[in-house]
Amino acid sequence: MKIEKTKTLPLTLTGIIIIVDQISKAIIALKWPIIPPGQAVFITDVFNNDFLQITHVRNKAIAFSLGSGIPDSVKPVLFVVLPLLVLGVLVWYYLRSNEFTNTQRWAVAGILGGGIGNIIDRIFRPDGVVDFISVKFYGLFGFERWLTFNVADSSVVVCCLLLFFSIIFTGKKTDVEVVRPDE
Repeated sequence: MKIEKTKTLPLTLTGIIIIVDQISKAIIALKWPIIPPGQAVFITDVFNNDFLQITHVRNKAIAFSLGSGIPDSVKPVLFVVLPLLVLGVLVWYYLRSNEFTNTQRWAVAGILGGGIGNIIDRIFRPDGVVDFISVKFYGLFGFERWLTFNVADSSVVVCCLLLFFSIIFTGKKTDVEVVRPDE
């Protein structure tokens, strides 16, 4: 089975996201102390305006700390094995399907990069996934600051939104049959 360039080129985004995510997490892990839960917050204000701050927290659960109460013996299955299976099915469908538009392929590649970036942390960082970006949320949805996140998280969220809206507004790719008049 030959895989077309239109399918493989977006996967470069997957690699770039994984690399940027892991490098940024390594820098934070080396340069910033971990903030224990319930402790005073040590934050570096990036723009001196309280909007974007860098901090260092660890998340042993999944997005938004969901599943933090799950027993540690179950977490590897739910937070590593299951996501790996889902990403594996996504890669398989991505490579076999011709239903994605070009935009949708790039969005899926971004989702893969973010998902793999966080799975790497779950496997190789026993203290949990490194989160470090803190953004002021101005009281929206009851949050003064949005939950701390990382490059992988933002890639998954942005690319899921891009995929969602591209499906709604453009639908799936369909092959158009060209009908030529008889000569």
